[in-house]
Amino acid sequence: MKPVYVINGFLESGKTEFITFTLGQPYFQIKGKTLIILCEEGEIEYDEALLKKSRAEIEVIEDEEDFNPSHLMELEKKHKPERIIIEYNGMWNYKDMKLPWYWKIEQQITTIDGSTFPMYYTNMRSLLAEMVRKSEMIIFNRCDGISDLNNYKRNIKAVNPSADVIFEDSNGEIDEIFEEDLPYDLNQDVIVLDNMGYGIWYLDSMEHLERYIGKKVQFVAMVLKPENFPEGYFVPGRMAMTCCADDMAFLGYACEFAGAEALKQKEWVKVTATVTREYWEDYKGEGPMLHAVSVEKTKAPKEEVISFM
Repeated sequence: MKPVYVINGFLESGKTEFITFTLGQPYFQIKGKTLIILCEEGEIEYDEALLKKSRAEIEVIEDEEDFNPSHLMELEKKHKPERIIIEYNGMWNYKDMKLPWYWKIEQQITTIDGSTFPMYYTNMRSLLAEMVRKSEMIIFNRCDGISDLNNYKRNIKAVNPSADVIFEDSNGEIDEIFEEDLPYDLNQDVIVLDNMGYGIWYLDSMEHLERYIGKKVQFVAMVLKPENFPEGYFVPGRMAMTCCADDMAFLGYACEFAGAEALKQKEWVKVTATVTREYWEDYKGEGPMLHAVSVEKTKAPKEEVISFM
């Protein structure tokens, strides 16, 4: 079986940039040749030095009628590649694509220009749907200044629920947490957070505090009582490993609790609290504030340290 990678998307959606980046990565290196079948030529061209270094050859197919099993087999015979990358033409309907019977698609990726997605979604929805229907990964690039990424993701998931959807701006991948991806239900009377849920809630509260204002959360936490902390306040939180065992941090937000003075440093408690947005000096501005409804002593969890690795 001949391994094939299909990269599709409309013109100027970032296909060539993605293939160029991937060809230069150590994990993508092979000993044999790579055949790149280019079905449309955009403004970005492949760097000759990179092609030589990665032992890649380019063949251009301009007409859709020439993209057929017979011609593809001729190109394979000519170059004898170990693998094949197809940069597919976005104006050719993907469902009509036919490959030699022994070519196996290892991965299909669709690139989308975030700034033009609404136009293509409105005017060429059927073509777009065929692109993403079997893609394992959908990469939205050029997403700078776009606030409706959640709706973009819903549109893609409606066609391909299992696809990984990635958003990128000029600084790289956007580390966005969408409401439907949260491991808890925001509509519950009390949002109960387990180990994973606590870590996600802590991070999401920084970016999307509006989701939690006025809601009650419940979690098991360690008591932290910093020096010179105001009377009637403490910090319930968890130790977290963010990348390695040497990179540990205590994650917690200030909590108002009338019985805070009686709490002991590092004891374990179950906290039920209402979330608000308030000014706090340590935040150097407004941020998440907890107002305890109840604080009960409890046992330490089986896994005292949560992980983001």
